[in-house]
Amino acid sequence: MTEPLPILYHDEHLVAVHKPAGLLVHRTALARGERQFLLQTLRDQLGRRVYPVHRLDRPTSGLMVFALSAEMATRLAEAFEQRRVEKRYLAVVRGVGPGAARLDYALREEDGRRPKAEMPAMPAITEVRRLDSVELPVQVDRYPRARYSLMEARPLTGRRHQIRRHLSRRGYPIIGDAKHGKGNHNRFFAEHLDCARLLLAAVGLTFEHPVDGRRLALGCALDAPMTALFQRFGWSGHLPANHRPDATPALA
Repeated sequence: MTEPLPILYHDEHLVAVHKPAGLLVHRTALARGERQFLLQTLRDQLGRRVYPVHRLDRPTSGLMVFALSAEMATRLAEAFEQRRVEKRYLAVVRGVGPGAARLDYALREEDGRRPKAEMPAMPAITEVRRLDSVELPVQVDRYPRARYSLMEARPLTGRRHQIRRHLSRRGYPIIGDAKHGKGNHNRFFAEHLDCARLLLAAVGLTFEHPVDGRRLALGCALDAPMTALFQRFGWSGHLPANHRPDATPALA
């Protein structure tokens, strides 16, 4: 039986949930054998149709918003497309990341159907900031000690795998990224730190409510593996919490 999704916010127009890492948002030709999807799980849980307005990669966990009508879906999707939604992510990367940087690298879309070289390069901007770092007395790569950083990422555009690709290109791949990361560090975290997942989580969304114009600042806590890792690394002060506006409490 599928476990209920944690509801972070719910009113008559939209709902926000915590998407688990590894769960696809909807059906796709690239994962024909899958039987469980966030979209259908949420529909069954609420007993009504829901409309996706943005996306999260399958291995990414965290905050997702769905509209509860086609009209609200159009309004919310426009807000994302017009960059009127502030997005905040936390990522654990290899190395000591920059204190603050604006990553402005055009990216070719990856749709899984056409060769990437045939896709046009699109503008992509991510603002990143190092929140903390740790040095471990173990040799994972060619160096006798391994260093990792906790990075905050705020994407200003919405290209596929944008944060993952930008940080990797800058030399700080996200731990657990099978496509853009480093296999030896991924294995170390999986085998010794109980983190066999992409260490990227969507923890915050801020936007104007599409009906009454209230500014909604939604927050999402980390899952158990990432929370335990933060505590182990001494990063507990950076743990996000579930947050919803007091004016409209969750209905579920």
